[in-house]
Amino acid sequence: MAKAELTQIPVSQMVIGLTVKLPLSWTSHPFFRSKVKLEQQVQIEMIKGLDVDFVYVIDGHDLLPVIETPVEIEQPQEEQVQEVDYRPLAKKSMRVSQQRFVRAVNDSRTVFGKVVSDPEGAYREAATLVEELVEHLYESETPHLTLVGSGEADMSVTQHGISVAVLAMMIAHTLSLTKKEVRDIALGSLFHDIGKLKVPEDIRRKRGELTDVEANFLKKHPNFGFDMLKRSGLYPDAMLDIVLHHHEFIDGSGFPDGLNEVKLLITTQVVSLANDYETLLSKYHTPQIALGILFKNHSSKHSDKLISVLVKILGIYPPGTIVRLTDDAIAKVMMTTADVKQPHVWSCDTSGDEASFRFLINEDVQVKEVIKLDELSEGAIKTLQANNSISFYFNHFNH
Repeated sequence: MAKAELTQIPVSQMVIGLTVKLPLSWTSHPFFRSKVKLEQQVQIEMIKGLDVDFVYVIDGHDLLPVIETPVEIEQPQEEQVQEVDYRPLAKKSMRVSQQRFVRAVNDSRTVFGKVVSDPEGAYREAATLVEELVEHLYESETPHLTLVGSGEADMSVTQHGISVAVLAMMIAHTLSLTKKEVRDIALGSLFHDIGKLKVPEDIRRKRGELTDVEANFLKKHPNFGFDMLKRSGLYPDAMLDIVLHHHEFIDGSGFPDGLNEVKLLITTQVVSLANDYETLLSKYHTPQIALGILFKNHSSKHSDKLISVLVKILGIYPPGTIVRLTDDAIAKVMMTTADVKQPHVWSCDTSGDEASFRFLINEDVQVKEVIKLDELSEGAIKTLQANNSISFYFNHFNH
């Protein structure tokens, strides 16, 4: 009886309300399982982008146009399913993440330019950007992080803001915080460092140690940003709290007010953690090392629960980590997978030749060890773009 109800329809006939089965193995699509209940238009668009011509209807036949009698068809053979090369789908997924990240950074830069001259316009555009980020976060049940960047060694305030927003929103999602809290986190993250634009550029971009006077001036950037946004009367209190207190820690060692855990909103704590990790990442350039330092040396500054969530999200080898594989190739982790030792990587040999995008879960190869930049040849650094700044964006290719 079950087979008699299995109906094949072209993807163009999919409508919200149907439950469909994809003619692909679980490794070849970004959904949690091959059986998908279509509840949002974005699910339909994602399936249309999977390079399949049809799907099987499991439930909701009454929603279909009456065109022809349902046809009984055979399930695809397992060996045929296993032959599907899903690397193009993953590459497309990462390309979409990169494009979305760049667009978000550009939109954020536009917003920053209007905060003083057109505060209402800035708020409207920021709210629109936040809604896009929220939509991208919730596109599937299990979002992952993928490596994105601007191609530059130095990270701008706006690029940093988007990456912090993505990381903080992933933490909030894992904690099952409300959509309102996620929006406050996104908005606060976007603007958290806007006060740095009032700090002289020679201080912000100084390579060496800051003098006490310079350091104290830089530490005023949360107050500068808070005052700038507060005067418009447009932004929610929880978001303003993030801007003012994103450098506060639960042990009271932060600034500007030395608040402790009792006085810190959970939304502010989440952004504080994401920002602290991103700051360490910009200093050490290796995501896994930055995570290790955060875990070992900053554990008193953040709650154990939040740190555990961050570790879970980033994985053992976060995107951007440079690794040596068990076949002695050098690689940069591009996207994490369920098997933490077999991520998707951009790989080359020790000299930087034989570059390729590899799915380690399809090979008898694993990550052997994390390596530092000074262990790489110039050719490998160039091929892997190992010196570029590291940022993160949502990705929904889960295999």
